[in-house]
Amino acid sequence: MAVTWTIPSMDRDLKSGDNENIITTIHWRASDTAKDGNPGSSYGSVSVTLVGTPKAYADVTEADAIGWAKDALGADEVKNIEDNIADQMKPATTASGVSW
Repeated sequence: MAVTWTIPSMDRDLKSGDNENIITTIHWRASDTAKDGNPGSSYGSVSVTLVGTPKAYADVTEADAIGWAKDALGADEVKNIEDNIADQMKPATTASGVSW
């Protein structure tokens, strides 16, 4: 399966110069579930500096925020996060407990 990225929250400056509701931090979650049910996930936050004319806060979509978060993280870090999730989903090779 593929890693799914979601945005549970964003922080913003209510007023910054002539602009309002400027997003400053994006809180992201990345997760995946294997066919056998082993989940993998990661959660974090990344500071963003949106350059150019800011998009109106009311018009920001989750896809926009995911793109901004991934851009801020950088391609290498996004790959590291997704590789870590894949590692979490590998079947267990050891177990502990008792037989009774």
